[in-house]
Amino acid sequence: MAFSEFHIPALNLMGEGALQKAIDTLQKRNFSRALIVTDAGLVSTGLVDQVVTSLKHVGIDSLVFSEVQPNPTTANVESGLALLRSSDCDFVISLGGGSPHDCAKGIALVATNGGSIKDYEGVDQSLLPQLPLVSINTTAGTASEMTRFCIITDEARHIKMAIVDKHTTPILSVNDPLTMLGMPKGLTAATGMDALTHAIEAYVSTAATPITDACALKAVEIITEYLPKAVENGQYIEAREQMAYAQFLAGMAFNNASLGYVHAMAHQLGGFYDLPHGVCNAVLLPHVEAFNSKVAAERLAKVGQSMGVIPTGDADADANTCIKAIKALKEKVGIPRGLADLGAKQEDIPVLAANALKDACGFTNPIQASQEEIEAIFKAAW
Repeated sequence: MAFSEFHIPALNLMGEGALQKAIDTLQKRNFSRALIVTDAGLVSTGLVDQVVTSLKHVGIDSLVFSEVQPNPTTANVESGLALLRSSDCDFVISLGGGSPHDCAKGIALVATNGGSIKDYEGVDQSLLPQLPLVSINTTAGTASEMTRFCIITDEARHIKMAIVDKHTTPILSVNDPLTMLGMPKGLTAATGMDALTHAIEAYVSTAATPITDACALKAVEIITEYLPKAVENGQYIEAREQMAYAQFLAGMAFNNASLGYVHAMAHQLGGFYDLPHGVCNAVLLPHVEAFNSKVAAERLAKVGQSMGVIPTGDADADANTCIKAIKALKEKVGIPRGLADLGAKQEDIPVLAANALKDACGFTNPIQASQEEIEAIFKAAW
């Protein structure tokens, strides 16, 4: 048996009422003051005030950093870190989706290790555990509330840095579907397709294990059934709960099997054009898997079965049908057709491709590509 590791937060609270259970749990941890890392949109919903009040009731002070951008930047991390240090916070709470979670990880990591978040690009570059981080999730897609992945945009280089570090794993993750009911259709679709991408990339990854395989395939099955329902009716609590479980399963899969070229390429689009990550993943996913099918047809055929595709016994044909099913789901939930619809420019493809080949997420893709092949995938997704 090949050596493998399995990373997950020590405690994960799921289901209706998980948020209040988390507050009760924090009361027993002897924390005194939290930096709540979130975004302006969530502040406007009243959820941030609710968390601040709940913490106060159990004797924990807090202050709010709400400057996180949709693609969090090094400047966001530096600003949040300055607030944390000036306020004597002894732990961090991230509240929201992937953007606040990633920004909070950056703040908490640099708080204990020093330097700049840029120093930790790559795999396990830190020496010390980050400041304790509690991640309260409000979307069903990124799974950043329970992973060791932290994606931060370096504005100077116009790229997204992939920081994969065991020390960025939160000590507690919270997935309460009641906090997800207000998500708009577009965000529901984008984050759900992000979760599907996590599951599929982890399943075809060269670092996949039987544990990650089981998580990935179950995630695909749930997403296929419940994502359209969650998009259609955002108040449907069962769909929200099932998507919370699905994205968590997908997170367990990719947190330990890593990802592939979909994410490596999507990171460049996000860093270059400030585009929404989940949408970029959704557009790229069928085209990358068409490329991967040269070596991963049998695996993609099994993904297709989890999506409801009836197997024929011909792996190549079944893989192709799986890719068609991915496209059909993408269209059903209203994802844009191609990169041209997102405002990307074809003249930038060579730079995007060159940067994608340097992204750590691509190292476990089932087949390694050349510059020309990555450029061809970008063009196919146009």
